[in-house]
Amino acid sequence: MILPFRRRNRKRPGAKRVLVPFTRGRLDPPVLDAAIRIAAAEHATLVPAYLIVTPLEFALDAPMHEQVAAAMPLLEAVENAALKAGVPVDARVESGRTPIHALQRLWNVESFDRIVVPASPSGPGFTPKDILWILMNAPSETVILRPQHRNGEGRISDQARLVGVA
Repeated sequence: MILPFRRRNRKRPGAKRVLVPFTRGRLDPPVLDAAIRIAAAEHATLVPAYLIVTPLEFALDAPMHEQVAAAMPLLEAVENAALKAGVPVDARVESGRTPIHALQRLWNVESFDRIVVPASPSGPGFTPKDILWILMNAPSETVILRPQHRNGEGRISDQARLVGVA
């Protein structure tokens, strides 16, 4: 089975697209929920993009079977959640030497109306250094979300908050 790593120029004229990039094997549910709500409110297509880090000992476009195998169930879960909310999905897998490099490669071949970025200094989101780069270089409106953390009583903790919008 051959899986395409990139699909180019699939944007329908006039269709809005909301990109939600993620890496490190996980996308926090609150970030996914927010991205789905934004896409639904804007009648846009959700574009979840799993960013694969390709080590230097491999060619940049080398098949990374283990990472693709880890990405596919995540992308399917994102697609199922979005379709339940009535939001169309156009998933991506992009590779790069770092998550930012993979994101930059994606931005070079596709355009997006909004970008929803998960931020987490120690979890599955982008690092503070990555976030700064994204805010400085994003080609479209960008929302940075720090995932909500619930305490043992099911309440949202004081750590949950919107980090920034550019």
